Amino acid sequence: MKALILAGGAGTRLRPITHTSAKQLVPVANKPILFYGIEAMAAAGIVEIGIIVGDTRAEVMSTVGDGSQFGVRITYIPQDQPLGLAHCVLIAHDFLGDDDFVMYLGDNLLEQDLAAFVQAFEQARLSEAPPAAQILLKKVPDPHRFGIATLDTDGNVVHLVEKPADPPSDLALVGVYLFDRTIHLAVSSIEPSPRGELEITDAIQWLIDQGYRVRCELLTGWWIDTGKLTPLLEANRLLLEKIVTRIDGTVDDASIIDGRVIIEAGAIVTNSTIRGPVAIGRGARITDSFIGPFSAIGDDCEVTNSEVEHSVIMTRSTITDIPRLEDSLIGKEAVVNRTQLRPRALRLMVGDHCQIDVE
Repeated sequence: MKALILAGGAGTRLRPITHTSAKQLVPVANKPILFYGIEAMAAAGIVEIGIIVGDTRAEVMSTVGDGSQFGVRITYIPQDQPLGLAHCVLIAHDFLGDDDFVMYLGDNLLEQDLAAFVQAFEQARLSEAPPAAQILLKKVPDPHRFGIATLDTDGNVVHLVEKPADPPSDLALVGVYLFDRTIHLAVSSIEPSPRGELEITDAIQWLIDQGYRVRCELLTGWWIDTGKLTPLLEANRLLLEKIVTRIDGTVDDASIIDGRVIIEAGAIVTNSTIRGPVAIGRGARITDSFIGPFSAIGDDCEVTNSEVEHSVIMTRSTITDIPRLEDSLIGKEAVVNRTQLRPRALRLMVGDHCQIDVE
């Protein structure tokens, strides 16, 4: 089995961060979002991975490399325009060949055991009525925002519709799909939707209409599309909940470490309180500060005389004299200063290389 990870989206809902960075490389719990998907594929025993890349291909390719750091082999497949998920399958045909494959949205995070999901499909493929596809569904309170599935009494998928005004169910498609080679015929047989894209829901519906079986599983854990600030911070919170304390950096005697905290090698904590769950990256400097729960401080950041809570601060950024920074996303090499010390809580989303002087 192979994997196809989609990492070509522009990430307009995370601007200004995505003006200069790929949205799939924004870190949560100090690891790029895309890495979680690749690691999940490797854990499922999949070693041949194709990654769809767009305008940010150079950054994605530079960061991910050839896949050897994950124990996989990666092939990059350029998509010149965002023409839909089914279009990604269409342009990946040469890479995928006739193999079964899992398709995964590179900006999604989920609690599901991907290995078990893949094994269930492989087992079902040995049955007398093997499925041509398997989808993952999640009950949602706002189904009009998603692709929605309707099931028959045996639990097979009988109908799919994209972002319906009048949803027939509350079962949304999660961004993980499994296909056999029949999907290539499906994506070449459908027409673009009114928004000009080849929809994967239309391709799966084509399979159903042609008499192919589409199997589903229900996701019971969490699933987050990290394309906006609030869900990205929620994903950061959920992943930090899973960390185990590890202190490889330097913490002086005047500092307090409370709860589950990771302090990477080269980081220095001086006269500060770190209250977990918190992750502090390599080479970071935390001085005379409080780092509160659900914060991820990136490599080589400096936080001085400040309070930070429930925030993501990306690589090589500087926070100085900020009484309280919360619910924030700070891009790479950004500087946030306060020029007059007056108590005030800040909630910011700051792009890479920006300087913010707060009065």
